[in-house]
Amino acid sequence: MTRGLRSIAETSLEAQLISALHSRDERSIRRRLPEPSTFSSSSGLIDFNSNDYLSLASSPTLRDRFLTKLRDAPDILGSGGSRLFFGSPAAILFNSGFDANVGFFSCVPQVGDVVVYDEYIHASVHDGVRASRARGAHYPFEHNSMLAFRALLTKLLDERPELKSGQSSLFVAVESLYSMDGTFAPLVDLVQVLDEFFPQRNGYLVVDEAHSTGIYGPQGRGRVAQLGLEDKVLARLHTFGKALAATGGTHPSFYPSKLANPPAAVILTSPLIRDYLLNYARSLIYTTSLSFANIIAADCSFDMLMDGTAQKLSNKVLGLSRYFVEELRLRLRAVPIHLLSPARRSAVLIRSRFAHHPNHDNPPTTAVCPSLESRHERTPDYVADSAQGQGPHRLIEGMMQWAEAEQIAEVHLAKDSTHAIQSKL
Repeated sequence: MTRGLRSIAETSLEAQLISALHSRDERSIRRRLPEPSTFSSSSGLIDFNSNDYLSLASSPTLRDRFLTKLRDAPDILGSGGSRLFFGSPAAILFNSGFDANVGFFSCVPQVGDVVVYDEYIHASVHDGVRASRARGAHYPFEHNSMLAFRALLTKLLDERPELKSGQSSLFVAVESLYSMDGTFAPLVDLVQVLDEFFPQRNGYLVVDEAHSTGIYGPQGRGRVAQLGLEDKVLARLHTFGKALAATGGTHPSFYPSKLANPPAAVILTSPLIRDYLLNYARSLIYTTSLSFANIIAADCSFDMLMDGTAQKLSNKVLGLSRYFVEELRLRLRAVPIHLLSPARRSAVLIRSRFAHHPNHDNPPTTAVCPSLESRHERTPDYVADSAQGQGPHRLIEGMMQWAEAEQIAEVHLAKDSTHAIQSKL
């Protein structure tokens, strides 16, 4: 039996979760979801910055579908159940991907459990783990390094006999696609190592699919589905605010009447984990539930995944990305590596009419990404569908103009410094 979302029977984790839920049953305080019911830029910038990968946030088709479903829904201000997401046996909605990660990692790991995570994992996972019962038992490993991952698991199994016996559990947190670096997690290798090191089926993989949803996999279902690993993964996080455009942040005028923010994330997992989150995830319990209007917004985006519309847009985005990367690599060979600092190029690109700064709340010159725990200065260059035609070529030309100007400025600065030193001699 595999250790994925359908296979945690007879493990220590299942026993602990069932015991906790049974305790709530005995006290008549167990929460249960109701049965699912029928859902009764004016800036002129070319977008290389937002997470709206497929440009659905400005899609007339999606807007029309949203307004039609909103008009036909009998209770747009109520809250209710969710559709069956991506064929998962159970799903639970959160108001944001941040809330979902915090909710899962703060309550599912139990006392004595261990959490290991890629060093580039999102900050929300750090916050969740810090609030969990697995205090002092969370360990990073080098980004995408299977050698470091194996070494860490070997060390933990040697130090913690309860992991080897199956009395406690180990959770592995990764992102399927790391947007800051454009790297894929080695999901197949991670699953194989967990199978090898944890024959008691007490090692669990948790995958954040925020940046792969809508882009990769059959019908945009992400990298886990693309690799056929659904039964090997305990929980998958999908967000609606990037490629699926079901949040109002980037284009606030898209959703009329300033309705509450549409739903931002869903965790796909087992019925048991869903039940446990419903009863113990504080970021879910102490937040106002989503309205029908929220659900409808995401439902429309998923319709465009299911009918193949998003797949066509995804193919186009991937084509643009390949062109951008291949062409830029050729052009950057002559540019000194120290000039490639994100902070140094953002101001130049914004003047060239490219939306490039990652932090919308700060000026364009601020290019430090707020979503990472590490202090590495990195910034994403997103190639969205709206950046079509000459957009990628113009961005490359803008970057090269900036690089040439920086090199000239450095030469002048060096000359000025030399003259200043000579004048003092």
